[in-house]
Amino acid sequence: MDIRESQLPAGVHGRVRTTLLGYLSLTKPRVIELLLVTTIPAMLLAHRGTVDPLLILNTLVGGLLAAAGANTLNCVADADIDKKMKRTERRPLARDIVPRSHALVFGLALSVASFFWLWWTTNMLSAHLAAATIAFYVLVYTLLLKRRTTQNVVWGGAAGCMPVMIGWSAVTGTIQWPALVMFLIIFFWTPPHTWALAMRYKEDYAAAGVPMLPVVATERQVTKQILVYTWLTVAATLALALATGWLYASVAILAGAWFLVMAHQLYGGVRRGEPVKPLRLFLQSNNYLAVVFLALAIDSVLALPTLFTV
Repeated sequence: MDIRESQLPAGVHGRVRTTLLGYLSLTKPRVIELLLVTTIPAMLLAHRGTVDPLLILNTLVGGLLAAAGANTLNCVADADIDKKMKRTERRPLARDIVPRSHALVFGLALSVASFFWLWWTTNMLSAHLAAATIAFYVLVYTLLLKRRTTQNVVWGGAAGCMPVMIGWSAVTGTIQWPALVMFLIIFFWTPPHTWALAMRYKEDYAAAGVPMLPVVATERQVTKQILVYTWLTVAATLALALATGWLYASVAILAGAWFLVMAHQLYGGVRRGEPVKPLRLFLQSNNYLAVVFLALAIDSVLALPTLFTV
């Protein structure tokens, strides 16, 4: 037997595996983790401790499809700049693993599927919120804001806040004030989280022509903005305590103090001219958000007495 023929199946298998992983990578699975961290607690708070597990599953599936579709379309739109940035140069479209036209069809298919899935399994409001999120993320943030303003992640970050709205509406069929407060928590959390990462990779953004705040402002200006938004984040988490029990309130206070200490340390280090590690704040901000929303989920499941009647 010809050796090359015997090796063909393995080669084909490798190419298929690479292509499938490429399509998976387009959806940015690690970014989708935010969906899981925030959607389930929002649903549990909406109807404290008595949410149908099947409804949670269906909402997560619809949300996953929506996030995957939006992220894929984002990769299509950003294919040119992804090739210029070291942080993103290994993405599938930057390496030509997946044809751009195929990725576009894939992203649109996921987006359409998310709308009909949520419409079928939850309600029309949730479906429309998911569709609006995709449109905002791709058309407003990616195509309009990202390459034109330093406030790109401030306003564009609104798309990442929508999973809590979708989760709440899936349970209640409405949008009420606790959902809006959860929206604000993530809205205010996004700038310090993203700018800390951008401080570490500002040369990448500069090379790609993306005017992220750390590219056009001094480190002192950036860290001051990070500090302001961190305070707003913590304030929003404390406002949500009016709709929760003592467990969430306690964790929100302790975690908020920890988050503020990190932000003040970063700002103080820059003011003193000391070497700083902004990536530490970026990584720990993920832990902060996870801890706060985990406490919210447990508090809601236990149906602890609320500090305010929702």
